[in-house]
Amino acid sequence: MYFQQFYLGCLSHASYIIGSEGVAAVIDPQRDAGIYVEDAMRNGLRIEHVIETHLHADFISGHQELAAITGAKIYLGGAVEAGFPHVPVHDGDEVRFGKCVLRFLETPGHTLESISILVTDLERGPEPYAVLTGDTLFIGDVGRPDLAPGHTPQELAGMLYDSLHTKLLTLPDSVQVFPAHGAGSLCGKQLSAERSSTIGLQRASNFALQAKSRDEFIHLLTDDLPERPGYFALDAEINRTGPAPLADLPEVAPIPARQVAGLQREGVLVLDTRPAAQFGGAHIPGAIHIGLSGQFASWAGRLIGLGKKMVLVAEDHDTMLESRMRLARVGMEDVIGFVEGGMSGWFGAGLPVEQVPQITVQDLQREMDHVQLIDVRMPGEWEAGHIEGARSKPLPKLMTMLDGLDRGQPVAVHCKSGYRSSIATSLLQREGFAQVMNVIGGFDAWQTCGLPTTQAEKQPA
Repeated sequence: MYFQQFYLGCLSHASYIIGSEGVAAVIDPQRDAGIYVEDAMRNGLRIEHVIETHLHADFISGHQELAAITGAKIYLGGAVEAGFPHVPVHDGDEVRFGKCVLRFLETPGHTLESISILVTDLERGPEPYAVLTGDTLFIGDVGRPDLAPGHTPQELAGMLYDSLHTKLLTLPDSVQVFPAHGAGSLCGKQLSAERSSTIGLQRASNFALQAKSRDEFIHLLTDDLPERPGYFALDAEINRTGPAPLADLPEVAPIPARQVAGLQREGVLVLDTRPAAQFGGAHIPGAIHIGLSGQFASWAGRLIGLGKKMVLVAEDHDTMLESRMRLARVGMEDVIGFVEGGMSGWFGAGLPVEQVPQITVQDLQREMDHVQLIDVRMPGEWEAGHIEGARSKPLPKLMTMLDGLDRGQPVAVHCKSGYRSSIATSLLQREGFAQVMNVIGGFDAWQTCGLPTTQAEKQPA
C-alpha cells in the first residue's frame, strides 16, 4: 500500500494520499489540488476517492476541484449538509480498493460532521494500523470546540470528549495517528511540531487527554479558548457550497505605481509580502506588511479578512504568484494586481516612502527609558517570561488595545523572533504612530544575550 503525507507549512496543514493496486484516495486536500494528481500519476494511481474529515474553517479545500479533475467521489460526515454531490458516511461505513480498507468513525466535537478514518493495509494484517484523525485529535492537543453554530463550546467539548474516549482511545496503543494539522495551526492551542504519533503516546502525553473527567476536559478546553478568527466561518461556508476552481480566478496584472497610489485613496489595501528588513528599509506608506516567510496566509486571514481588494508588493514575480496562491488557499481572492516594478517602480515614480528602523536588543536595552515597548506575543508566551516594562498587546487584538499609547512618542515592538512584530509595526504606522521600530530577533534574541526577564500572573482578558 502507498501512503504519503503532504505538509503545507504556511497553514500547518497535513493532507494524505493512500493508494493500492492502481486506485487512490486523497484526504483533506489543499486548494491547489494538482499536487495530488501529479503524485498519483508518478505512482501509477488513479484518484477515485476524495475524503474530507470535516468542513475546514482555516483554509479552502481542494475537494471539489480534485473531484472535477479526476471524476472521484467526495465523502463527508453524514451530519453535514453540502451544496455539491457527495457520499455521506457514518460509523462503520467503508471504502475498499486493492489491499486498502478505509473505515469511518463519526467523531463530532471539533465540528458536528467530523469523522476519523481507520486505515487497514491487508498486506500487513486484518486490523487497522493507522487512523487519520482530522481535527479531532492532534499530536499534543485536540481540536477547538467552537466551530458549530447553534452549539456552545461546552456542548461541543462534551461531544469531543465522548468521541475521543468511546472511539479513538479504545484503539490499540500501537495504532499510528495522522492528524490534519501541526504546530502553528489556529485549530488548537498546544499542537506539537511532530507530524504523527501513536494512540499510546497520545494517551500518555497529550495535555488534553490528561483530564480526569468529562467536566474537567470541558473546562480545560473552554476556559481559555482563544478567540476564533473572523474568516473561519466564511471559509467553512465556502467549503460547504464548493469553492470556485483556481483557474477561474482572474489574472493578477501589473499596476503602475501612481495608479496604485490612487487606488489606495479609494480604499484598496497594499499588502507588502517582502522580508522584514526590506519592508523596514523602505515601503509604501499605509501598506500592511505580512512576510511570505512565516504563517503568511493565516495572519492575512486574521488581520485583513476576506473580501478586501488588495494590491501586492513582492520581491519578484515568482514570490508575487506564491503570495497570491497562499491568499487563495484561505479564500482571499480579491487581489486586483501588483505594483509594477515593485519598490523600484515606486521609487521611479518619485512617490514618498516610509521606513521602520530595525534595532537590536542591545539598542533596545539602551533606549528602554525613552521608548514605549510593546510585546505582541500571545498571553501564554508573555506569562512564561517577558521584558520588564513591556506592555502586552497580542497581535490579533493590537488594534483594539491602543489606549494608553502616545502616538507622538517612539514605539519599539517585539515578538518571539521578529516576524509578528514587523506586522505590528505596519499596523501601528497606519494608525498614526510616526516613530515605530522593530526589534530584530525579538524575545529570543533578548534571552540569548542574557538580558533580564520577568514573569507575571495571567493578565485579565
